[in-house]
Amino acid sequence: MRGGFVYIMTNRPRGVLYIGMTADLIGRIGQHRAGQGSSFCRRYGLDRLVLVEEYPTIEEAIVREKRLKKWNRDWKLELIEAANPEWGDLSGYHL
Repeated sequence: MRGGFVYIMTNRPRGVLYIGMTADLIGRIGQHRAGQGSSFCRRYGLDRLVLVEEYPTIEEAIVREKRLKKWNRDWKLELIEAANPEWGDLSGYHL
């Protein structure tokens, strides 16, 4: 069984948010930054990794991603700011 990651990308603090899920965080963030990830990230220039949650199974990550996508924006902002108050790029810590 492989684990999974749920992550949030943005273009700036409190900017446009993208929630994604992957089994390969390093590869997926690389795809986004190369413009080969989602068209949404490419369109809005989302290249800053601001939240990462790791799960023991890919199924758990899928469930969490679906739940987060249903949250209202304020809840998402609070989640990010609780874990990363400076909205720093976490890719150096997780990749």
